[in-house]
Formats: sequence, structure tokens, C-alpha cells
Amino acid sequence: MKAGSRSVELWRTYWEFVSRPYTVLVCSLTATLYCLWGRKCQTPVLICSEAFGAFLHKHCPVVAEHFSPTPWCWGGRLQTLVCALLKSKPPVSYRNELIRTIDGGQISLDWVDNHTSDTYPQSCTRPIVLILPGLTGNSQQSYVLHAVSQATRRGYRCVVFNNRGVGGEELLTPVTYCAANTSDLERVVQHVKGLYPQAPVLGAGVSLGGMILLNYLACKQTKSGMVAGITISVAWDALRSSDSMEEPLNWLLFNKHLTNGLRQKVTRHRKILEKVVDVDYVLKARTIREFDERFTSHLFGYKSCVDYYRDASPAKKLPHTSVPILCLNAADDPFSPQSAFPVSIAKALPNVALLLTAHGGHIAFLQGLFPRGESYMERLFGQFVQAVFEHPRDIKRACGVKKHEPSKDQSDGKE
Repeated sequence: MKAGSRSVELWRTYWEFVSRPYTVLVCSLTATLYCLWGRKCQTPVLICSEAFGAFLHKHCPVVAEHFSPTPWCWGGRLQTLVCALLKSKPPVSYRNELIRTIDGGQISLDWVDNHTSDTYPQSCTRPIVLILPGLTGNSQQSYVLHAVSQATRRGYRCVVFNNRGVGGEELLTPVTYCAANTSDLERVVQHVKGLYPQAPVLGAGVSLGGMILLNYLACKQTKSGMVAGITISVAWDALRSSDSMEEPLNWLLFNKHLTNGLRQKVTRHRKILEKVVDVDYVLKARTIREFDERFTSHLFGYKSCVDYYRDASPAKKLPHTSVPILCLNAADDPFSPQSAFPVSIAKALPNVALLLTAHGGHIAFLQGLFPRGESYMERLFGQFVQAVFEHPRDIKRACGVKKHEPSKDQSDGKE
């Protein structure tokens, strides 16, 4: 009888616990998160030639792994915001260098020479990762610092190409930057190859930096001075990207902030820029499109913002590229609509691979419950960079790259 009473008492206690409102709420939230996490946990879609795909599966195994985004980050907007707010910043010590351009301007380069590299103790042959940040970014962005950390731990040298006026340096001429103009990147590559002619160079572009990189690779083709490229969260069609960014919620969360950043850059360099544009009119811009209409298009000689956006969009230029390129995008990126992804173009090219995740936002791809450290994006970056530098013959063969251009040809072409 006593045993029966104890059992009844235990069941009564258990029922009182599980029926409490907060217990039901916690269990319901846990179950919901688990279900959402299970639905979001998918293998990214890899679109490329069979040979390039085989190379990536062998040397970049992350492309075949399930991508499990942070379960409490619903949608690309939240992924993007959380990444900007919570992502850690690995400590990086840069060596700054200012180089001059043919028009009298200057470009700020931030180097991590990695002199303690055991893998590549000879400085002259140490592989180089050239990093291009996003729209208003520089070498201090978290995604840049993580990329540098990934590369240097593998023994490579890094250099960050800060667009004119955003690296802390003064503008010496009334010229800034845009996604369609590749002359400054060409100058940087020439400079890097002049310093280290025997070292292979890989270009890594993020967001707008990826657009510049792809436009450059398409323009220079076999004379780019690079052995490969990787892009993250590129806007493939600038017009569609602008439309997406002007949706009310995207404007409030992202467009407004980025436009403020662009206006701040103009304000900082007002004295020299007011020689060529109506600065007061530019500072009234409320969107990136209005800023580009009033400032960027005018500065770079376009009749309209539409003409500039058409020229800046890299999707249709991919067939002109010749080096291996890996491009990571998320279907829920508020900056880069999925409808603009160049899927059919990539399928027909031997040297281009699109890696598409269902979730990940813009330059985020967060994983784990507390997504501050290394994520899918960083692991992919590190594996691909290592694959390119450690297996150069294999990747050339896989992508149909017949011959590496001699260094004397890599610096040919107009400034």
C-alpha cells in the first residue's frame, strides 16, 4: 500500500511540474526550435562542372556538409543583423602601406606578412590572399579579420585592399570607388606582383568587393595576375539588389544604415569632393540608389544610375573569366535576390562554381547556439584557399586552365 501511495504521489508531482505554464512554454519553444533547425539543416547546392565539383568535394569537404544555421536566427535578415552585432573580431596586427595611383591618388593596403610561417618560410614564394571588403568596409571588419586568421594560420600572407577614402587615408584626388571600376584593383595587383613575383595570389571579395573582383577577372581574363578567386554574398544584379534593398523592412534595417555610412565618407572628404559634385545634394540621399545616382554615377561618367548598375553587375561577365572561382551565396540574402543568381551561366562554365545555401543571410552563415566564432563561411574560405595553394595543378586541370600566365604578362594592360 505504501508503494502504491508513493507511485501516486510521484505521478502527481510530475504532473504538477509538466502542467505548469512556464514548463509548457519552454518545452513548446524547444520543440519548435528543434523542428525549425531540422528543416533548415540542408546540404548546400553546388553548381559547377563535374571536374570542378570533384576537386571541391575532395579538397573542400565543407561543400558536402549539412549547413546547420543558428536555430534562433530565423531568416536572412536576422542572420545578417546578429552577425553584425555579435561576431567576434580576432586580433590582427597590420602593416600599413600607401601606394600612389596614376591619377595622383593613393590607396591604403593593410598587410599581414606572416614572417613566422613554418609552411612557407621563404618570403618570396609565400602565397598571398588579396582581400576586398564590402561597400563601406575596411580591414577592421569582422569578416575580414576572420579571413585573415584563416589564411595566416595556414601559413599564407594577406593584404587587404581598402577602397579609396575608407582606410583612414586622405583623398588626394576627387576620385573614390565603384563596383564597375577595376583600375585601382589592377594597380594593387601590379604592386603586389612587383613585390613578390614568385608568389601566387588569390583574390577574395566580399559583397561589393566580390563584384569588383569578378569584374576585374572578366576584364583581365588570363592576365589577371591571380591564380583563383572566391566571392561571398555578391550582388549579381545591381538593379535587382537595389530593388530588394528598398523594400520597407530592408530599407529600415540595412539600406538606411549603409547610406548613412556612404554620406559620412563624403562628409569626411568634403573639401576635395565638392570640386566635382554638389555635396549638399549628395548628403540628402536617403537610399543607396539615390546616393549612386547623385554621386557614384556622376563621378565615374555614367549617364544614369541604371547605366552604372548594368555595368557593375558581374553575372553576365562570368564567361569572360579564366581562373577558378568559387562563389558563396544564400537564398535568403536581403542584399542579393535568389532570382539573380547566375545558375545557368555557371552550369556552362568549367571554372566557376556556385555554392548556394538555403539560409545564411548577407555575409553571415552563422552556426551554433552562440555564433560568435568561426562559421560555415570561414571554414569554406579556409579550405578553398588551402586547396588552391596546395593543389595548383589539380585545380587548373579541373577547371581547364591550360597555362599560368608569366609574371611579365600579369602586369600588362591599361591602368
